[in-house]
Amino acid sequence: MNIVDKTLQKIADCIRQNRFEQLENDKIELKSLHSAEDWTELYKSACAFLNAEGGIIIIGIKEKNRTYIFSGYKGEQSEEEKLKELPQKFLDDHKNKVNLKEFFPLYEVKDFLMGKVCVIYIEKLPEDQKYVFYESHAYKRKLTGDHKLLPDEIEGQKQRKLELIYARELMPVKEAKLEDLDIDKLNDYIIRLNRTIKIESLKADIPSAKSFLLRKGFINKDQEPTLLGILVCGKHIEDLVGGRCQVDAYVDSLIEVARNKQIIKDNILALMERSIGFVYQNIQVGVSRQNSGTALPEYPQNLIEETINNALAHRNYHSDKFVLINIKPNKNIEIRNPGTFLQEHLLRLEKPKIRRIIPIAKARNPKLADILKTYDRYEGRSKGMATLTNTCLENQTDIPYFILRSEEISLYLNKGKVYDEEMGTWIKSFAGYILKKCGRELTEEEKIVLSYFYKSERHNRLDRYTILLTPDNNHAGVIADLEDKNLIFRYAQENEIYPIYLVDRELTKNDFSEELRTIFGGSFDNLPNDYKKVLFAIYQHNQYAVPEDKASANSIGIFIYLNENKRITDLKHYENFKRKVRNIFNKLEEKSLIIRKSDKKADFQINTSFERTPSIFDKP
Repeated sequence: MNIVDKTLQKIADCIRQNRFEQLENDKIELKSLHSAEDWTELYKSACAFLNAEGGIIIIGIKEKNRTYIFSGYKGEQSEEEKLKELPQKFLDDHKNKVNLKEFFPLYEVKDFLMGKVCVIYIEKLPEDQKYVFYESHAYKRKLTGDHKLLPDEIEGQKQRKLELIYARELMPVKEAKLEDLDIDKLNDYIIRLNRTIKIESLKADIPSAKSFLLRKGFINKDQEPTLLGILVCGKHIEDLVGGRCQVDAYVDSLIEVARNKQIIKDNILALMERSIGFVYQNIQVGVSRQNSGTALPEYPQNLIEETINNALAHRNYHSDKFVLINIKPNKNIEIRNPGTFLQEHLLRLEKPKIRRIIPIAKARNPKLADILKTYDRYEGRSKGMATLTNTCLENQTDIPYFILRSEEISLYLNKGKVYDEEMGTWIKSFAGYILKKCGRELTEEEKIVLSYFYKSERHNRLDRYTILLTPDNNHAGVIADLEDKNLIFRYAQENEIYPIYLVDRELTKNDFSEELRTIFGGSFDNLPNDYKKVLFAIYQHNQYAVPEDKASANSIGIFIYLNENKRITDLKHYENFKRKVRNIFNKLEEKSLIIRKSDKKADFQINTSFERTPSIFDKP
């Protein structure tokens, strides 16, 4: 006989014999539903059971003055409909409605005395979903009553929820048994653990390793293998954890024969090694002239290893989605993994549009991270973020960025350099302005850091998150120098720990419509866009470059081309583009919109003495 039947039998005996026995407890509650107040009490009790250890509500009986009163459950349509809506009566921490239908697995109508009762079974919420609220209060079952939770209890649970986000690796794997752990894989881990000093003996078999498995979080107290245990030393892993042990790797090429796809399923260490191997096999590798012809991959080796390792170490293992690696030859590598950044990692402002990631060191799966350290496969998220910034600030890669999707994060490793041809022409076009502010030319390191900030703003405008540069990025001295020279400035002055730097607004100018309209009037408004771009570039060089930097058709053609294409990859397209710019120069000179600085030199300037015509933009 189950607990409900036993309880009902005892209540029936109490009613027949006109006696009382305390049967309500922390798991069982009796209710009658005859008034609005009764329904309110039902909602409170359901909320309390959800927030505690679950329980059972029996409708149709109530206890009053140490007497059981049977009123029965009639099962009227209105009553049934309200009971069906019970799982939707609760709110989360943010006062948003939640549907908890899965925690109300059974409604059961039973015969009792001369009528019926309705039994509602309620399961407890997992710790990472507690607490829920009914209206403005959260309740928790304590002994025989429903009690309001205190603000400190609610706040404490919020903090625990954050911690529990990092403990999903310790959840038991459904249907996994102790014999699903592989003794050879476990001993391989112990051998590595003993590498510097012996701290653990090898195990003869899995049963003899129980205490070690429990201590390491590979099994729980009920001897159930955890996700961590299966990931590290599980057999037939794909049958037990699905996409959690899977990486889908692609080469996304326009050339069909260059396309490649591999579905990798394995234990966590092998999964990392095979994923890294796939990337190495499908990226370009050159030969360095230094170090006797050492192989030189187009992306630094430590960058590839640490970003893939971090994706698997920090992924959300609550999700069954797999990690994705997508290589676009000569462009970028996308590494997409299930998960989200905590709010404390994000800086998000709208005016101007700022999207930055704060590189705070917090392991999402700390036990797994600890295991990976044993294999030299993990050194912490802050190290991974530092590698991302350091490789591009050493000008080995272009600026990396993140795109935040629904429950997924995509990291893009971009081929190239932060300070590249495009940034070289940008800084050169403002060289005169920079010289006035600094009294000298920028150093190579200053150009790289300034380019990082400039490109970061451009990515942010496209909702791409870039890594915030902090003193921990090892470029504090350069950042301070650029700030002293007012080439960058702190946008959020109140945030001293993580200041947001923006580039001097003068250096971000690329549209000079107002200035040119003032000079040319209606003649400017009627020009095609390509002509306006050429005039913008000439005006920018006239105003901000050093006098020695000529605004010729060739130099302006290169400047505009790199602004639009980032680098020169198609020589024919590049030459055709410059030819087009040269024709525009001829037309602009013919119309006297631009003039030569001297009769013989191909060095042009805006004709500020142009005889303008009226424009619709001119004030009457």
